[in-house]
Amino acid sequence: MSDQTAKSEITSDDKLWAALGYPIALIALIMLLMEDKKKRPFIKFHAVQSLALNVVIWIILVIFTAVTLGFGGFCMPVVWLAFLWPAYEAYNGKYLEIPVVTDFLRKQNWV
Repeated sequence: MSDQTAKSEITSDDKLWAALGYPIALIALIMLLMEDKKKRPFIKFHAVQSLALNVVIWIILVIFTAVTLGFGGFCMPVVWLAFLWPAYEAYNGKYLEIPVVTDFLRKQNWV
């Protein structure tokens, strides 16, 4: 499938759902539970990647908070801003490659 064909299959609705899934992980989970959304390859790719990225970042944040005796919790707003970059890329219709996360998901055949 060429890039032109793949681009034409991505609707503005797909882009919006995919973008909202990064900063709001609950939306990514809802996308995977809705039959019509999980059949769309673009939405499914970003929903699975969003959930994996959220898990990784929040585990790192919890460990950092524990190590710094609670002061790491002040980083939460900054961490939330980190989710805006993949959301922006998804809204532009791109399949974003997050180095470790995307490689792991592909090896597991989840995306």
